[in-house]
Amino acid sequence: MPMRVLIVDDEPIARRRISRLLKLEDDVEVVNEVGSGTDAVAAIREQRPDLVFLDVQMPDLDGFGVVSALGEPEAMPAIVFVTAYNEYAVKAFDVNAVDYVLKPFDGERFRSAFQRARTTLEQKNSAEAGRRIKALLEEVLGEQRAQALATAGATGVPAAAQVTNVPRARYLDRLMVKHDGRVFFVKVADVDWFEASGNYVRVHVGRVSHLIRETMHGIEAQLDPNLFARIHRAVIVNMDRIRELQPWFAGDYIVILRDGRQLKLSRTYREALQSRMHRLA
Repeated sequence: MPMRVLIVDDEPIARRRISRLLKLEDDVEVVNEVGSGTDAVAAIREQRPDLVFLDVQMPDLDGFGVVSALGEPEAMPAIVFVTAYNEYAVKAFDVNAVDYVLKPFDGERFRSAFQRARTTLEQKNSAEAGRRIKALLEEVLGEQRAQALATAGATGVPAAAQVTNVPRARYLDRLMVKHDGRVFFVKVADVDWFEASGNYVRVHVGRVSHLIRETMHGIEAQLDPNLFARIHRAVIVNMDRIRELQPWFAGDYIVILRDGRQLKLSRTYREALQSRMHRLA
């Protein structure tokens, strides 16, 4: 089924531009174009779009008012804010927006936001499918038995050896970054490594890097320790990106990432990293 998209902007020119750009994407159906926040709420409730390109400043009800009026998260489609004002970016992050696109934007920036939204929706649909399967298991086998089977199937560990009903800590999922005058979000799982840079932290994602105002201690405390490890006082690495470890001088090692990047592993962190990677192997 095509992705159902709603366009909300009080400027007709802006709506037409987004509509033209969406025509360049595969499997997209623009279900409606509206020019006010009040109409947006009604359209979302009636037409149930998958994705909304939502202006922030509108005369009757602004973009955040639209989100607030929808209430329950279940009623909320994926949101990409499109606005000429960058001061609302943090608030957009708080309401779990997929992206925050600043006007004027080019086709490449729009496509980047759209692809991020598509990925988010695919992950959401996958998670929903998993919940439906679990619900079916619970109906047939009983809740406790279903939970044990689902956990064993996901981890490969016999159900009897598992600890159930342990709440998972909430770790950082996305980072808000600025790049070339744009404000957008980076999924933490996409980060290759973090590097201390004065009073900032440099976030390396593929061939691109971003500076965020944070400390290494602060960012480390928010990362999932099953995914990220400190390998040096100035470096935190995504363990899924590590290809191999090579011995170096004076007890140090070199961490080689999948893209060939070489990072120094100090002996202070070597034992802990090797132990954690052994458990993940």
